[in-house]
Amino acid sequence: MADTRNADLTFGATDYIVYMAPLNTAAPTGFTDPTASWSCLGWVTTEGGLLKVEEESKDVDAAGSLEPIRTLLTKSTKSLQVTFQEALNPLVRALYDNVPVASLKPDTTSGVASYALPDKPNDLRYAFLVDTMDGDKRIRLYMPNGKVVERGDEQPQTTDVAPVQMTFRFYRGAANAPAVTRNIDYGDVDVSGFFPASP
Repeated sequence: MADTRNADLTFGATDYIVYMAPLNTAAPTGFTDPTASWSCLGWVTTEGGLLKVEEESKDVDAAGSLEPIRTLLTKSTKSLQVTFQEALNPLVRALYDNVPVASLKPDTTSGVASYALPDKPNDLRYAFLVDTMDGDKRIRLYMPNGKVVERGDEQPQTTDVAPVQMTFRFYRGAANAPAVTRNIDYGDVDVSGFFPASP
């Protein structure tokens, strides 16, 4: 194969945007702007998000072989860790506190939102969309069914904004839709050398 190295294929995120919508909301087509069903979760730290794919397997041993005769994939989980910077964003606060978004609506008289943190965790699930941009190159992740499974420590402070760190886990969506779908727009970069024509 020819040398296809190309510095334009590096990707340095210049923007990172996370959206949420009701569970199993359909993804926007291609890279069109999200519809009104999708709400932005606000500014995130410059680290962006950390997507993890964790897989577990089990070896099957048998008499007559010193090596496993088969390996079974027993689990594959996909998660995303993001640190949000808008600690008072009602969507971020609802996800972190594990309460319905409507709980964050302020009282019309006092302007105060008051709610109890749940004693027993709620299984609140949403669809998520993550857009990452680098010039005209874009990556979009779509997750139809996800929820917060870990929350960082809450630390309001005087030296910086209070970070709100959460880890989301993603599951298959309606009609057995994939847990995570990735779309890539290469921009003006020619990647045809990676896909030679069939003889």
